[in-house]
Amino acid sequence: MAAGLVHRTASRYGSAMIRILPLPLLAALLLAGCSSPDDRAAPLEADPDPQVAFMERLSELCGQAFAGQLVSDDPADAEIAAERLVMHVADCAPDRIRIPFHVGDDRSRTWVITDTGTGLLLKHDHRHADGSEDAVTQYGGETDDPGNATRQEFPVDAESIALFEREGLTASVANVWAMEADDARFAYELRRPAGENERFFRVEFDLTAPVETPPAAWGSE
Repeated sequence: MAAGLVHRTASRYGSAMIRILPLPLLAALLLAGCSSPDDRAAPLEADPDPQVAFMERLSELCGQAFAGQLVSDDPADAEIAAERLVMHVADCAPDRIRIPFHVGDDRSRTWVITDTGTGLLLKHDHRHADGSEDAVTQYGGETDDPGNATRQEFPVDAESIALFEREGLTASVANVWAMEADDARFAYELRRPAGENERFFRVEFDLTAPVETPPAAWGSE
């Protein structure tokens, strides 16, 4: 800008104007105009979007499968705790990732995470062995804050509340799901606030030791 100012001044009023500038000021203006790009302050970069970073982390796992274990202790989950648990990051598109969750030989569950452009949406795709949809399927929620690069939370959405009420699952209308992904661990979590319908379910998978890829989830063959 300083060199440009000198140039515009000379063009309009002639070189005499430059000659009447005090020498120290003229020298400073000319030196400023000759500064190299490296001498100038670099523009500040925006902080990375934590939800973009979260999806990128999941995409890095695409095609791999990992064994896990239940780390919560609700008696209602005793049968699940006794089974071999495997997650498979099976399908990764730029805005959608599908992760089947295998419980023993049961391949009915798939977690679907979608980048909507305004947040992340988690849905649960539940199928029967013949591929048909379960009566309770496509439920979940959308993030209501940016979260961070390793943890995202999904409060139940209105569509899912209507489904739960229709199916008589009124306790589930307060569900909040969460997912975590760092260098060593992936976690899936369900919780409800303390009270009569309090609920906590959490399963963790070891990302440092991939396992054999399981068969395809029901309905995705």
